[in-house]
Amino acid sequence: MTAFVLVSGGYTGGWLWREVAAGLRAAGAEVHTATLTGLGDRRHLAGPDIDLDTHIEDVTQLIDHIDASEVVLVGYCYGIYPSAGAADRRADRIARLVYLDSPMPQDGYSMIDQVRERMPDGPARDRTLAQQERAEDGWRIPAPSLAEWREHGNLAGVSDDALIRLTRLASPAPAGPYAQKLRISEAVAALPTTGVFCTTGGTMDIASLEALVASGLPLVQHLADPRATFFDMATGHWPMLSTPEELTDVLLRAAAGEGHRLRAVPAAGASA
Repeated sequence: MTAFVLVSGGYTGGWLWREVAAGLRAAGAEVHTATLTGLGDRRHLAGPDIDLDTHIEDVTQLIDHIDASEVVLVGYCYGIYPSAGAADRRADRIARLVYLDSPMPQDGYSMIDQVRERMPDGPARDRTLAQQERAEDGWRIPAPSLAEWREHGNLAGVSDDALIRLTRLASPAPAGPYAQKLRISEAVAALPTTGVFCTTGGTMDIASLEALVASGLPLVQHLADPRATFFDMATGHWPMLSTPEELTDVLLRAAAGEGHRLRAVPAAGASA
């Protein structure tokens, strides 16, 4: 039996997945939503000592307390970092690691490192890098206001009611997890994976990734593994709020190994 574990990003918690979790359960799936320490209804546990290891342990403990033999682990936005860390610790339990509109974490890099080195120049990069400077008492990043969500949240498709709920339930985010370098082994790269790109206002889609693979860029060649699948969703950065039914279907299909597959670049001297 396989269970879904859904891990959200900064400012949010398990509540973010309400509609998607209901849809997955209606389809017969077992579902567990993670709320990371210091966020959501665990915001009262926030403190300056919370780091990425804290959040990795949150996800690891959740996996350990699930009876299902295999887990489809879904990491959304920042949530992919603790998800990748937990997948490294419990690789034998992970049937598939799903990257939901998220970066691809690399060993030895923090989220801030990757934004600084690999995110295209622009307002989104500048805001992310400035988060640490906005932190109250040096560690607590205030949650965005309604106006800030509207201006910077890439909310395409999100209803006014859902935006109001997001603003009401969003919690300050501990700064430590964003700055700590992730340590993972090759066990993560060896897992079956699915990438889900939210293409409205996003910076990546399947066609762009195919072009990177075709260029021979070493960093992405492993994504042509036949166990790696991909989906495009024509929505903004919050698909669980904007198109929960479509996201539910995508996650079920991902768990079944469906999705677009990339063509590997032929080795030098090999026939195409």
